[in-house]
Amino acid sequence: MSDEHSSPIKNWKQLVVVVCLAFLIPIILILIVTQLVTGHLKGSSPNNAAVLSRIKPVGEVVLGEARAASGERNASASAVQASAPAPGIPGPAMVATAAAATATKFAAAVPAGKPDGRKVYDAVCMVCHAAGLAGAPKFGDKPGWAPRLQAGIEALHSAALKGKGAMPPKGGSANLSDAEVTAAVDYMVSAAK
Repeated sequence: MSDEHSSPIKNWKQLVVVVCLAFLIPIILILIVTQLVTGHLKGSSPNNAAVLSRIKPVGEVVLGEARAASGERNASASAVQASAPAPGIPGPAMVATAAAATATKFAAAVPAGKPDGRKVYDAVCMVCHAAGLAGAPKFGDKPGWAPRLQAGIEALHSAALKGKGAMPPKGGSANLSDAEVTAAVDYMVSAAK
C-alpha cells in the first residue's frame, strides 16, 4: 500500500541532489537568458568598436600640447601628471594648467622691446596671485609679501624664473622671456610696497 502523503525523497543522498539542483538550475537558466539577451553566446564575438563608440565620453580634457618645433611637452602637462589634488583644492597641477592656458594667449600679445610687467601679470600671473591660489601671495597684499621682500628682489626674480613651491618655473609659461618674468615680479612688488 502506498501512502498518498509520502515523500519521493527516501534517503539523504536524494535530498542533497535535490537541494543542489534547486540552486544550480535557476543559476544556469539566468546565465543562458543573459547570454541570449546580450548576444554573447559561445562562438560569437561582440562588436567592440560599436560598443566603445556608444559608451565613449562626451568630451575630452587636453592638459597640454606638444610643441611642433622641438617635440617637447608643455610644462603644465608634466606638472598635471605629477600631482592630482583633491577636487576643489587648487594644487600645483591646477596652478600650472591655469597659467599655461593664459600663457598661449599672452605669447602673441607682447610686442618686442621692453616688457610690460602689468601685461604679463594680467595674462599669466593673475591666475594665482589675484586669488592667492596654492599659497601665492595676493597682489597688493603687503603682509603677504613682507617675508618675501625681506629675502630681496633677486631672490624673488630667481624664484619666479626657476619656480618655488607650487609655482612652476616662469609661472608655467615657458615661452616667457626672463625679462618678461622679472618685469611681472617688479610690477607685483611695486604694488606690495
